[in-house]
Amino acid sequence: MAAEQDPASWFRLDGKVAIVTGASRGIGAAVARALADAGADVALVSRTAADVEKVAVDVRAKGRRALAMAFDVNDLDALAGLVDRTVAELGGIDVVVNNAGGSPSYPVMDTRPEHLEAAFRFNVVAPFELSRLAVPHMLARGGGSIVNVSSMAGTNKPRGALAYGTSKAACSHMTELMAADLAPRIRVNAVLPGAIATDALGQWLEQLPSEARDVMMGRIPMRRLGTAEDIAAAVLYLAAPASSWVTGKRLEVDGAAWGELVPKGIDDL
Repeated sequence: MAAEQDPASWFRLDGKVAIVTGASRGIGAAVARALADAGADVALVSRTAADVEKVAVDVRAKGRRALAMAFDVNDLDALAGLVDRTVAELGGIDVVVNNAGGSPSYPVMDTRPEHLEAAFRFNVVAPFELSRLAVPHMLARGGGSIVNVSSMAGTNKPRGALAYGTSKAACSHMTELMAADLAPRIRVNAVLPGAIATDALGQWLEQLPSEARDVMMGRIPMRRLGTAEDIAAAVLYLAAPASSWVTGKRLEVDGAAWGELVPKGIDDL
């Protein structure tokens, strides 16, 4: 990045094409809108066509091209078609944001091998395969950036989250290994969200006793939940020229939370 550049240009993605998975709502939708605001054309991927098309409308309203695609990233055989369609209709690939992920999670004795297999497929194998397929197209355009949306559950030790936490820890470490292999032309980084105020989390928190919610807020020094836009800003930084000398890093965006956020028993209150 040239020292004489206007700092505003450090966060521009004009002429770039980004793929964002899990783009129909929450963090993925916020990321797609942020990248479009920065000048990127966006391929939006989600399992539900109607939902992802709504976000595509927002991207087009910002003056950018949007390609809405109904794909399940767990269908590994379909990922090549996703990549090929993005290249054919938007002209190439510069940024991949592997945001889609998740899994049910249970305590150790309730966890079965199939739970771990499903979590690893969604949170590790699918992001790897989409990235692998995109890399040749990114190299054809001179390089690019891959951003994996991991989780603080892969760093912390929350109870009852074995499959999810283990697979997200693997996603974070995979990020570092990919970065070592793909440098210097392709950068690979991860964003690790903490407790983000999505609709799903909000509904779950409403079921908790007020004492548990108070403890949770007390363990977040910033005294609020994160927002989807907080994560989108971190992804934009890692996708943009501003982070041109940053690769193989885990960016924790969690309000400096400590301990186990959600009490599981009376001894925690």
